[in-house]
Parts: sequence; C-alpha cells; structure tokens
Amino acid sequence: TTRPSSDSDSSPTVESVEDNPDGGCHIYRNGYYGSSIDVVEGILEVNIIQMTSIQMTESQAENSLVDFVVTCQGSLPTDVCTVVSDPTCQVSKSVVCDPIVVTDECLLTIRRAFEEPGTYCINITLGDDTSQALASALISVNRGEST
Repeated sequence: TTRPSSDSDSSPTVESVEDNPDGGCHIYRNGYYGSSIDVVEGILEVNIIQMTSIQMTESQAENSLVDFVVTCQGSLPTDVCTVVSDPTCQVSKSVVCDPIVVTDECLLTIRRAFEEPGTYCINITLGDDTSQALASALISVNRGEST
C-alpha cells in the first residue's frame, strides 16, 4: 500500500505486508522510494525508398540479389533485421539480422538474396537499445529483376 508521508518530505511512503506461510505472521516494511524516467527520442519512422535488383551474369545467377535503400527519422539505429515472408506476410521464410553503423544521416542500403523467383513480403526493422521501427513492402522477384 502507498500513503502520503506525514512529514515535509513529499516522497510517498511504502508499506508492504507479506504473509508468512509457516507461522501466519505478517512482516511490515516501511520506507521511501524514488524513481526517475528518462525519455528518449527513439527511432520514429522507417521508409523503404528504393528497391533495385542487382544484375548478374548467367553463371552467377544462383540467387537474385535486391538492394533496399532505407531511411529513418529519430535516433540512429544500431541493427537491422529483414524478415522475408510469403505474399500474405503470414509465413516467414527467412530472418537476417545484422549490426550496422550509421554516423550522421539515417540512409542505408541493405542487400538481400532471394533463392527463387516469386512475390515476397519484406519487413525491415531498424533498432537501437531503446526502440524499433518497421517498414514493409511487397516485392516481386524474377531472375535478374525485381518490381
């Protein structure tokens, strides 16, 4: 229970009661507590501004590579995770997370490989110690090109 203090200190007084299962006794604890809250800006917004297929020769075409250009607002991220799912965004096919270093402006290029042609849901999450922000897009991957 918490009740206001009767002295000039404005800190609330905390009184707790605990049951003792052995003897049925109560333990009373009295005291003061304090706390602080730090408000941080966090990563406010993530946008995928461009998706570009990487052209490869026929002999290199094991996987289709796509570059995602991503921007963000707010604090600078320290890691990026990409989740590739089916077109409904329900069934995850792969998850890749990497640490990143962003210095001044939040503008980065993320390269991901796709093993086979098809339509995919892409979720890109940028994070730091205190926040995360997500951007999603549908992408159609063909051998050597994406839309």
